[in-house]
Amino acid sequence: MRRQAEQGHAAAQVAWGQALLDGQVGGGMGGGMGGGTGGADPAGARAWFAIAAGAGYPLGQVMYARALERGWGGAVDLPAAYRLYRQAAEAGDDWARYNLGNMLLRGRGCARDRPAAWRCFLAAATSGHAKSMTLIGRFLEEGWDRPRDIAAAAAWYRRGAEGGDYRGQHNLASLLAEAGHLDEALVWWRRALPEATPDILRAMEEALGQLPGESAGVLRQEVERRFREV
Repeated sequence: MRRQAEQGHAAAQVAWGQALLDGQVGGGMGGGMGGGTGGADPAGARAWFAIAAGAGYPLGQVMYARALERGWGGAVDLPAAYRLYRQAAEAGDDWARYNLGNMLLRGRGCARDRPAAWRCFLAAATSGHAKSMTLIGRFLEEGWDRPRDIAAAAAWYRRGAEGGDYRGQHNLASLLAEAGHLDEALVWWRRALPEATPDILRAMEEALGQLPGESAGVLRQEVERRFREV
């Protein structure tokens, strides 16, 4: 993989950068194109992502943008991250559309623009991106820039949930519980449990604490254990 990266193959450059980021290899950019001492190397990963992005490779642009957005191996640069996501989104990359939508939704590195965020999420969702499906559901549930439509929100949450997005699974479970479909709600919360982040785990714990029945109590205890692990 590293040799292919050094030979200029953009896909290999991204894969090598990801391996460095995850600490799965023994060297990074080091004193040139490698030679680290093992462990995660976010600076080396960032450098390889930058090379792939500079070649115009959309996934490289996405990963370099993530490095810039999150500060992997260097300073945070939100405007630069926004520009890279936009370039990759214009090339049709769904992860770029999703990340660009989030920056537009929150006004991070750019002016806040919810209608533009909706368009990004919708483009990604209609091509099968599960996390973007969940965001479309959120727009519809909250009534952002459109009338609230709980039924349509639930349908989009279900699509995101079936695609494996834990936020979609949690949001669907919440709507199901509100509608009195407790057994199905518990199924979706249980599916969300392994991947859920602390904010979702806390929301799950609060929701389950308000539900009757032994099954809800048992699942709440599992959520509490999981929360202590993350």
